[in-house]
Amino acid sequence: MNRRLVNISAPRHTGRLFQLICFMIFLPGCHSEESAKGKKAEVASAGDPPAEVFSLKKGRLSSTLQIPGELVAWQQVDLYAKVNSFVKKLYVDVGSEVKEGDLLATMEAPEMGSQLAGAESNIKSREAIYLASKANYERLLETSKTPGTISPNDLEQAAARKSSDLAQLQAAQASHREITQTQNYLQIHAPFGGVVTARNVNPGAYVGPAGKGSELPLFNLQEQKKLRLVVSVPESYTAYLHNKNEVGFTVRSLPGHQFRATINRLSGSIDERLRSQRVEMDVYNNDKKLLPGMVAEVNIPMPASDSTFVVPKSAVVNSTETVFVIRLLNGEAERVIVKSGRESDGSIEIYGKLNRGDTLLVFPSDEIKNGTAYRSVKMVSP
Repeated sequence: MNRRLVNISAPRHTGRLFQLICFMIFLPGCHSEESAKGKKAEVASAGDPPAEVFSLKKGRLSSTLQIPGELVAWQQVDLYAKVNSFVKKLYVDVGSEVKEGDLLATMEAPEMGSQLAGAESNIKSREAIYLASKANYERLLETSKTPGTISPNDLEQAAARKSSDLAQLQAAQASHREITQTQNYLQIHAPFGGVVTARNVNPGAYVGPAGKGSELPLFNLQEQKKLRLVVSVPESYTAYLHNKNEVGFTVRSLPGHQFRATINRLSGSIDERLRSQRVEMDVYNNDKKLLPGMVAEVNIPMPASDSTFVVPKSAVVNSTETVFVIRLLNGEAERVIVKSGRESDGSIEIYGKLNRGDTLLVFPSDEIKNGTAYRSVKMVSP
């Protein structure tokens, strides 16, 4: 019975042994086939065109910032009446060109005439009182030279009365000057030469200081022979701004005309809302082709203050995660993370852990991984 069991189990072990031998024979065949395919792939890549590379160098990249700006008047003022009064006569209208000191309008305030007459009468009264007290003091002083005639107390009281009357006379004179100066405000003169751009009243209108008689000013006066070109330069470009730099600009109403200006004033601070710096340029406008309020397209040159790494724009890869370039080190690709700077004419500034003379790919891509081998390269000039 035991012999039968042996005879029955023997064929099972023989079948397993046969399967194991076949698997061992088949496995080396698979390895040799995959190795052959890999060799075929290397031969195929070796036949591709050589990758274009360049040697990293430093340079100075000068660019131009194109930004909108606004032309504003060199000087601009809203003219209000100093005192509550009525408009008597207007001497200018919208578009009138005036010089400094020219009379623009006259007002009238009848009550001010009465105030002036009262001030003049008060001066005469105080003057008479002062002259009397002064004469009395001088007589007592002369008499006091004879011993025992005038007591020192009487002389001191006479001197004090004279000083008091003089002070009241001076106060009356000051009040008269105040009323006279207020009357001068009834005439509106141009504080500087310019053009009247707005007139908001007519003869007979009741006017006064802002909010006290009139909501709008009498006139708006602008100096237009010299303008300010105002631009707000983003924070990232402020390091390239310098006084006396010349800029060019155009306006839509005068196509084909190029205008020049010079940077004269930098605010020296960053606007918290716009994150930009206010820059002003002086524009001479003697022919009055330009008008305040025009929008200008300004080209600000931004020369490099120091040398940086400048590469072709094609050499920088902007992936969804980072910005990098591909450096070849011992024939293998290496990604180097960089920060990009200004761009100009197909070139771009980059900043990163790079060295002068590094070999970079001209046309890298996001598909190239670290360690990719390059057997054939072609050095080109960027």
